[in-house]
Amino acid sequence: MRRADIETEFGSPDAAERVAAAVRPDNTAEMTTRVEGDAVVTTIERDNTSGLQSTVDDYVVNLRVAAQLTTDPTQSNHE
Repeated sequence: MRRADIETEFGSPDAAERVAAAVRPDNTAEMTTRVEGDAVVTTIERDNTSGLQSTVDDYVVNLRVAAQLTTDPTQSNHE
């Protein structure tokens, strides 16, 4: 089993909660996401290294989008 723990700080517990809530729906059975203080911590476990790498890559993209949409007041989903 391969494992990665990804911790990302967001400056406040409220911001971390918003980001965690945004990424949790995309979690697979091999992923857990929690908030620790002002950080979102996600643990990913996969059977092999290539699967772990793919899942981490996907998660980082999702995390980046969630962070932009939930912490940047200038972002909007309205056109």
